[in-house]
Amino acid sequence: MTDRLDAALAKLPHAYAGPGGAVAVLRDGEVLARHAWGWANSERRIPFTPRTLFRMCSITKQFTCATLLDLFRDPTALDAGLRAHLPLLEEPAPSATHLAHNQSGLRDYWAVAMLHGSPVEAPFGDTEAARVIAGTRSLHFAPGTRYSYVNQNFRLLSDLLQERTGKPFADLLRAHVFDRAGMETAILAADTRAMPDGTEGYEGTQAGGFRAAENRILWTGDAGLGASLDDMIAWERHIDATRGEADSLYGRISAPVNFANGAEAPYGFGLARGRDFGRAHTGHGGALRGWRSHRVYVPSERVSVVVMFNHFGDAYGAAMDLLAAVLGETRTTPDAALPPPSWLGAYIEPETGLSARIEHAAPGQILLRFGHSPERLDLLAGGTAGNGRTKLRMASDGLWMLRPQENSSTRLQPAPGEAAADVGGRYRCAELDAELTVVESGGTLYGGFSGFLGQGRMELLKPIATDLWALPCPRALDHTPPGDWTLAFRRDAGGRPAGVEVGCWLARRLVYERLSAPRPA
Repeated sequence: MTDRLDAALAKLPHAYAGPGGAVAVLRDGEVLARHAWGWANSERRIPFTPRTLFRMCSITKQFTCATLLDLFRDPTALDAGLRAHLPLLEEPAPSATHLAHNQSGLRDYWAVAMLHGSPVEAPFGDTEAARVIAGTRSLHFAPGTRYSYVNQNFRLLSDLLQERTGKPFADLLRAHVFDRAGMETAILAADTRAMPDGTEGYEGTQAGGFRAAENRILWTGDAGLGASLDDMIAWERHIDATRGEADSLYGRISAPVNFANGAEAPYGFGLARGRDFGRAHTGHGGALRGWRSHRVYVPSERVSVVVMFNHFGDAYGAAMDLLAAVLGETRTTPDAALPPPSWLGAYIEPETGLSARIEHAAPGQILLRFGHSPERLDLLAGGTAGNGRTKLRMASDGLWMLRPQENSSTRLQPAPGEAAADVGGRYRCAELDAELTVVESGGTLYGGFSGFLGQGRMELLKPIATDLWALPCPRALDHTPPGDWTLAFRRDAGGRPAGVEVGCWLARRLVYERLSAPRPA
């Protein structure tokens, strides 16, 4: 095992090339690897060490929930305060537990911010966050019925904890988690513009070069944790040391959770539940422009892996490489002999109204464009395809998409035909008080959003099918952008464009009505 782990560690700086990184591997509470390389700040030549402060981003969510459950054994104690943050909501509000399980039905505020015209690197602080959240009038599914990753679920939880206790969230984290776990240098690094020790996050690639990433978000319970590798080692050792305690912090947040219909939910209390190499694990990833991280804990083996990159390297992939080395397993590869299926093409998922585009990706693999980033699915015997999270299966009544992590199993509707380019004009969403502008320029359509946060970029629209287009969002406030917005145009009795439904996986089914005829660029 030591040889395998040494070999995996040696490959990381080249397999996931970037300015710097740090990883740790633990088994039975003992550190097998504590390794850092490269630069925390390349320009100032500050080395990356196990004591370097790092933006853990969404890994924060489990610490928010640990603090929540340590303060309130029953999270519904916060429910009454939640409604005040959603004054315009016209439906029953989700509960604090729905927030903690990403089952709230709220649309993600960083995705909605792009519909309000936010520039990619604009400031987004408490004022902007509160206005976007307070403007919520509807949910995109009933609370408890589905899973959707929503960052403000955890921002709301940290706000509610502050309001109920009268204490800053940073102090609550220190008292209820950091001090108990021995995370000596961990902090709430809410301001994403800079880290106190000068650590920098980088955009770019080894081939094209790296540059310091610019971030101007202010975040709290959703992604504000700043921690070193040594802090995260302390967290992993605390998890192992308290594994037998019924009331341990990690035991409470990793307990099984369910959807409203009783189905097991693979996400709860800020932790993803998964399975790799035949073993169940819990963990989470984190990302912001210039930062990627991942941690995973396998209770049956008492193994923990932590990966931290200050660049866009695949932290999850690196974590799986290290986990495979420790467990003596091999990461599977697709069967290149399997031919592409006959059901490649464009579809509509009826519940969300989102397009699902299926393309050939590589020998033995297809690419599904549906969520907020494209998914690679391995072709399987019997004409199906899957990746452990999503499965596509052709049946006698059509093509089915199964996403158990979302409690969803739906038959995709084929989306045939050619998209006509007569849909230009201005469209307004009454719910958001925001607009979409579609303009024809030289025979090509472009679209862009605008609202109280500004005027977003015009992007080249991609035709999908009859009255179905994609508006790309390759960059956004968050590291992981919403992806392609589905634009499903609606026509009046005379065949003229009358409106459009706009949505992505993070923010679905927003209705826009046409205000004016098209104007050429």
